[in-house]
Amino acid sequence: MRGWWREITGLVLPAACGGCGSPRTPLCDDCGRALYGTWAGRVRPAPEPAGLPVVHAAAPYEDAVRAVLLAHKERGALGLAAPLGRALAGAVQAAVPPGTGVGPLLLVPVPSTRRAVGARGHDAARRIALAAAAELRRAGRPGRVLPVLGQRRTVADQSGLGARQRAVNLSGALEVPVGGARLLAAGRVVLVDDLMTTGASLAEAARALRAAMVPVASSVSPAVAGAALPGAAMSARVQVSAAVVAAPALSFEINRN
Repeated sequence: MRGWWREITGLVLPAACGGCGSPRTPLCDDCGRALYGTWAGRVRPAPEPAGLPVVHAAAPYEDAVRAVLLAHKERGALGLAAPLGRALAGAVQAAVPPGTGVGPLLLVPVPSTRRAVGARGHDAARRIALAAAAELRRAGRPGRVLPVLGQRRTVADQSGLGARQRAVNLSGALEVPVGGARLLAAGRVVLVDDLMTTGASLAEAARALRAAMVPVASSVSPAVAGAALPGAAMSARVQVSAAVVAAPALSFEINRN
């Protein structure tokens, strides 16, 4: 029993730092600074997929940050959800600064496939989103997780696919079920995920959210919501921001040049 308990607690509360392996701490100070020690910045993949919302990331996906994300997602180190949520909350704050928008922040996780969730034993993006919402509330910003996106069809494994192949693979794959659109009207929507690489997942998620939100926005008031606009133009005016824990370092550099 002692051995079994040590094994379980080692997964939930790792005995070594998830970033560098330092003993007796789930996340050391140096790796914590790499993860959430700087102000989040805007990131843009190259090429940038059509429909990608403005995305902010907390840290470059390298070294300790990469190790922490993989430890949480692939090795089930669930105790790392809290620091990852802190990093994501910083990216959300950068995406929607205090005083921006009306109502609470609605964090919508990009869903993983059922196959991936089953293989990992948990939904990493949703777990981090819940930790981020709690962090935002502690900072005085109303926020909650709204998991309204679902898989509309089966998609292929994304690993090994290029940017164009990922976009094709994910096109039309997500949807908001009936009734979900009204929930999205209750605040400012922020798509969240643990990682952005090509941006294909975020672009598809944003498309699904905008498609669901257009009828709701149009029914508010033609003068305010622009209901007279064509569907595509109206969709472009629906506000969806995005925030992730990490993105490739190059995507930060592109934004600076």
